[in-house]
Amino acid sequence: MTEGSGLRDGDLPDDLPDDLTAAELGMWQAFRNGSVYDLSSGDAVVDDPHGGHPWGDERTVRARIVCWLLLDGPPALAGRVSSLKLVGVRISDTMDLAGGTVVPYVEMRGCRFDREVRLPEAHFTTVRLVDCQVPRLEAARVHTEGDLHLPRCRFHNGIRLTDAQIGTDLLLNQAIVYRDRSGRSIAADGVNVGQDLQAEMLESHGEMSLRGANIGVSLSLRGARLVNPYTRLALNAPQLTVGRTLYLTPAGVGSPMLSGRTPARGTRIQRFECQGGVRLDDGRFGDAVDLERARFAFTDEQELSLRRIQTPELRFLGERPERGGVVLSGARVVNLMDRADAWPGPGLLHMGGFSYENLVPRGPFPLERRLEWVSAATAEYNPEPYELLASVLRAGGEDEDAREVLLAKQRRRRETLPPAAKLVGYAQDWMVAYGYRPGRAAVWMAVLWAASSVAFTYADPPPLKGGEHPAWSPALFALDLLLPVIDLGQVGFWQLRGVWQWLAAAMILLGWILATTVAAGATRLLRRS
Repeated sequence: MTEGSGLRDGDLPDDLPDDLTAAELGMWQAFRNGSVYDLSSGDAVVDDPHGGHPWGDERTVRARIVCWLLLDGPPALAGRVSSLKLVGVRISDTMDLAGGTVVPYVEMRGCRFDREVRLPEAHFTTVRLVDCQVPRLEAARVHTEGDLHLPRCRFHNGIRLTDAQIGTDLLLNQAIVYRDRSGRSIAADGVNVGQDLQAEMLESHGEMSLRGANIGVSLSLRGARLVNPYTRLALNAPQLTVGRTLYLTPAGVGSPMLSGRTPARGTRIQRFECQGGVRLDDGRFGDAVDLERARFAFTDEQELSLRRIQTPELRFLGERPERGGVVLSGARVVNLMDRADAWPGPGLLHMGGFSYENLVPRGPFPLERRLEWVSAATAEYNPEPYELLASVLRAGGEDEDAREVLLAKQRRRRETLPPAAKLVGYAQDWMVAYGYRPGRAAVWMAVLWAASSVAFTYADPPPLKGGEHPAWSPALFALDLLLPVIDLGQVGFWQLRGVWQWLAAAMILLGWILATTVAAGATRLLRRS
């Protein structure tokens, strides 16, 4: 038994189990040394934990012996720290550490697990499973003082991390996770991560659930691919709290340092892709929600739901979804960074109660496209999006654009009015642009004054009282009719009959309308100055 391990009989402790295999005996001694126990063959094809090449007894240890070492293992050799570091090892049976307290450091690379790994309510310092094949990880309420690393692992029946407490980082980079019987690939509701949750270039086949999760620093799904054709949601994360930024952005393929870096020129880029709905309702994000170049593929019933989220910055810079919807109802952001071609078309965008303080367009975003954006979000007339956009533009010094937005609001409102009111609205729009272009009203007043002055030269009305009237002046008489407040001493001295009486009445009515419009425009100008 001891020949393959390089041990002499005198080196064996008295409490060594009697039924250890040669592979287990070597693992036992490596644990006491704190050294790496490597059973790989050196052939990359044979050693691939996800491949089909069988691993025999010479590379197999029982899960019961692994648990024995971790929970009640032998003391370290003098001057060493005991730890379990396995490479290329096959673990048979179910590895069950439920409720246990594991003090030694745990790291397994390129290993195969025949059955699920059970860690519910277990306590660890740090756990690293790297490039391992695991049927399922059951780790609800697991607690680690340090990291939980699962990069490049494959999980065929999902991961459960419900209410887990991770002291520093949770890493799922380049992991491949398939759904369990409930349809979830990753069930991590209520997980608490002290620093970063990195799932860059993750492949998730099922629902990734992070309901009520709390991430201390950043949540990175750079280059991840979330696919769930089975149910409505691919990412289900309402009430998610992220201390800094949520990244649904590209990653550089092949870069040794994927996280937080801008890929170098020439690096192959893998976008974040989601085939299935995304729910981030009621989320809180300390810095930003970043959707740079994100790609969403929805059915008609699915949507990107950002209801009531709060974040200083929303970077809506992904590809336009062709189907499904984008919902921002009740969301509150400070800076909205967006592109004209990122937003969905009419009927697919909902922004009731959405508020933002600054617009930061990336690339050309003319006012006409911005008005189309507001119109697309309001299937029925709603003044709120127009008034908010006008307020933001005015705060940024774009007074002319703000007036155009408010004019567009009136035109949109006009379509909801009954026919008679709609005709009046068309007249107001044509003549004075609902008062948002007061210069047009002044021009109309000048035209009416000139035309009526010419007309009244043919009136020659008799005076009401002989000898008590000014000299007849058609120009002053017409101007006195048009100006409703100023008295030029012409009206009230002449007796008008027939068509001239009707013309005078029309002039008085039009004068009130136009003068009020000019006064309203002047008031807005003075208020802004």
